Amino acid sequence: MEIQDEYIEEDLFSEFIAHMPEVCVEVVVESDTGILLAKRSNEPVQNEWFWPGGRLLKGERLEEAAHRIAREELGIEIEIQDRLGVYSHFWETSAEQGAPSRHTVNIVFHVTPSNDSPSITLDEQHSETRWITELEDDLHDYVITYLKDSNLV
Repeated sequence: MEIQDEYIEEDLFSEFIAHMPEVCVEVVVESDTGILLAKRSNEPVQNEWFWPGGRLLKGERLEEAAHRIAREELGIEIEIQDRLGVYSHFWETSAEQGAPSRHTVNIVFHVTPSNDSPSITLDEQHSETRWITELEDDLHDYVITYLKDSNLV
């Protein structure tokens, strides 16, 4: 199946988000430095430290999506270590107009950079990064859940 990645008009996408869950793929990047978090510039969870992630495209394999997201959002190539699990997120906000909330089904991959010293180049969805090695008080509840479930810190 061919990957469908053409632009969807904002009104149509907002209608979809308002009525249906969205399938997303997230990458939890681990290196010798720790676990990478990126500060989000947009909703949901604007100004929160979270994982890079995005919607799954029609026709795209889950692993392909993880590689695409790492390239697009972080500017790095990755190696997939394993799948951490599948989660549901319920957001009270959404970046799309006309969609007051958002429900996502998230397939989460544990990945490592292909390069020992990755040079992170963020997209417009993120403003900065940080590496963590332990649970910290300012982490979002979903981030804490992933870290506890995976035993990565």
